[in-house]
Amino acid sequence: MAYVIGYVLALIVLLVIIVLIRAVRFRPLPEAVAGKREIWLDEEKIIDDMAAMLRCRTVSDIDESKVDKGEFEKFGKLLQERFPYVHKHCSLERIGKTGLLYCWKGESSSKPTVLMAHYDVVPADEKSWVKPAFEGIIENGEIWGRGALDTKGTLCGIMEAAEHLIRQGFVPKNDIWFSFSGDEENYGETCPAIVSELERRGIEPAMVLDEGGAIVEKVFPGVDRPCALIGTAEKGAMNVTFTMQSQGGHSSTPPRHTIAGRLAKAMVEIERHPFRFQLAKPVLEMFDTLGRYSGFALRVIFANLWLFKPILKIVSRISGDEMYALMHTTCAITKMEGSQAFNVLPPKASFGANLRLLGGDTVDSAKERLKRIVKDDDIRIDVLLGTDPSKSSNTDCEEWQKLKRVIVSLWPDAIVSPYLMLGCSDSRHFCRICDNVYRFSPMELSSEERDMIHGHNERIPVKTLIKTVEFYANLIYEL
Repeated sequence: MAYVIGYVLALIVLLVIIVLIRAVRFRPLPEAVAGKREIWLDEEKIIDDMAAMLRCRTVSDIDESKVDKGEFEKFGKLLQERFPYVHKHCSLERIGKTGLLYCWKGESSSKPTVLMAHYDVVPADEKSWVKPAFEGIIENGEIWGRGALDTKGTLCGIMEAAEHLIRQGFVPKNDIWFSFSGDEENYGETCPAIVSELERRGIEPAMVLDEGGAIVEKVFPGVDRPCALIGTAEKGAMNVTFTMQSQGGHSSTPPRHTIAGRLAKAMVEIERHPFRFQLAKPVLEMFDTLGRYSGFALRVIFANLWLFKPILKIVSRISGDEMYALMHTTCAITKMEGSQAFNVLPPKASFGANLRLLGGDTVDSAKERLKRIVKDDDIRIDVLLGTDPSKSSNTDCEEWQKLKRVIVSLWPDAIVSPYLMLGCSDSRHFCRICDNVYRFSPMELSSEERDMIHGHNERIPVKTLIKTVEFYANLIYEL
């Protein structure tokens, strides 16, 4: 017995030594070094152009009868008027219902790049805004308007950078495509149409860059430096309805279990049975990158996930919603419908849920799992919209290094890291023709500014907009 105890203790000591050694060696890797190009920009023009873009009420809607198509046409004409050099030297094609596809020919077509943005915006409840949402007001160093951050700011940055460089006589090394859609906010068909057209022509982008992460602070435990988070993949999404029907009737003689009650039970069961814990590739890469900058106690965990994964699983359940969402497929009950009167049994009742799919979970597997949880054959489950998680992009290629160098040149204190994008973007459609699809908005955003996206009082600081233009100009030099 003493021999067995001694043997076990020796194994424990050895395990502790291995864990500590791995933690000690888990230090930051050499960072990209790059010099910033000094680019003299016409800041007054940039500010004026941005304000004009925000004055276009390009609000998209699934119901096309509610869309003011004149505003979308107005936006396209505005680009032609304000960026004459781009329209003289770049071809422009209209793809699908709202697509604007520009091609800036370079010295070579072997490694083309696609820079993306969307110019449609979500509605604004202007009664809750401090300033009007569509007047492009410039005040106290900020430009107010729906879409300033999502994503007319990046679209403006791309166009201003191209206009400036073309005016200077610059020709890129490789072809650069600008892909702008006007129905991203409602999962429209424009971007898929653009991808299909490029695929038909045999164009395989070396890199695609769309909206996504940003320069943010205090987003990772133990890390006090700003982090430049680049989305290398995004979760899938699906909308699901759960519906029951009955004979209706008067509420004075109800059945033991109404259809509304049975649906309520289904909701409770769904929330009681969360999806499994997973560590997807982008999350593992983020832990491996940012975990190296944490304190020693946290480095012990992140350097030894093979041992501490159960602890991380517990932490993900008790920590904030964002940390949980990084490691689980989420299911949010968002809609409920029943009777229109208190004393009438509903002939039909339903609730809806929005799922964000992670890793190995797919639309089909998630639907089957929901059926098993609900365990009620009278409840009809329908998927109204569904996309599987995107594939993960490369982080060991030339394109990734180019992107890192440009970011570090403009934000030298930032730690560049992969991450998993929790929302959906148009860029997922490009994954079928490109292995290097990155999601990064070149803006330094506070938590308050991030909350403005799809929220009230959206605005962009002038200095942030100018730096966005600088980013795209520096990146274009590298492409």
